[in-house]
Amino acid sequence: MKKHIPNTITCCNLVSGCIATYWAFQGDYQIALLFIVIGAVFDFFDGMTARLLHVSSPIGKELDSLADDITFGFAPSAIIFSFLQSTTAVANSTLYTLHSTLPYLAFIIAAFSALRLAKFNLDERQALGFIGLPTPANALFWGALIVGLGDKIATLPYAPWLVLATMLVSSWLLVSEIPMFALKFKTWGWQGNQVKYLFLLSCIPLLLLLGISGIAAIIAWYILLSVVTQSKA
Repeated sequence: MKKHIPNTITCCNLVSGCIATYWAFQGDYQIALLFIVIGAVFDFFDGMTARLLHVSSPIGKELDSLADDITFGFAPSAIIFSFLQSTTAVANSTLYTLHSTLPYLAFIIAAFSALRLAKFNLDERQALGFIGLPTPANALFWGALIVGLGDKIATLPYAPWLVLATMLVSSWLLVSEIPMFALKFKTWGWQGNQVKYLFLLSCIPLLLLLGISGIAAIIAWYILLSVVTQSKA
């Protein structure tokens, strides 16, 4: 019986991603982000549960990747798609002619997320850290960015192009060879964990000052801090 517990939690992640996608297509980005966060919680606990119960399996590994691509790949793509549709609909005449096709480029995120997850499953270098941006971080970035700053971004003259350019950068980061730290602690002491503690402490003022958009700022800060610190490691 216990061998099914981790896979059940993984399926809860997948269902959360499906619900997030539905609300994204409805244009309710707040609820979509909420279910991405719920999915991330399930994603955290499925692996932990499998290790605690000693029931890790190849099926669980593949199911986890499938669930992650739905929750952290397809759901944020749906958020960007819906946002681009609403933005290009009120843009100037030049962008309006691209209204019917431009938003579909958002699904590049889902494709690159799948590629990143497949790469992660085969890459033995990522036991203690990450190579490239983790898919949950990318999904949280986009969800928080649209929820927190979507109204302001939509008022910019070339908002769709700005979103697409940022999307291409984040897609590249998913499959890049940039080493990024993981919040895994072998010990709780300061020595050896300075970067992790610095990151966690800096998250508090960002959230207090920026609210939901602070999550997007935290992910950007995570990327920058990884580039600066991990490249020297």
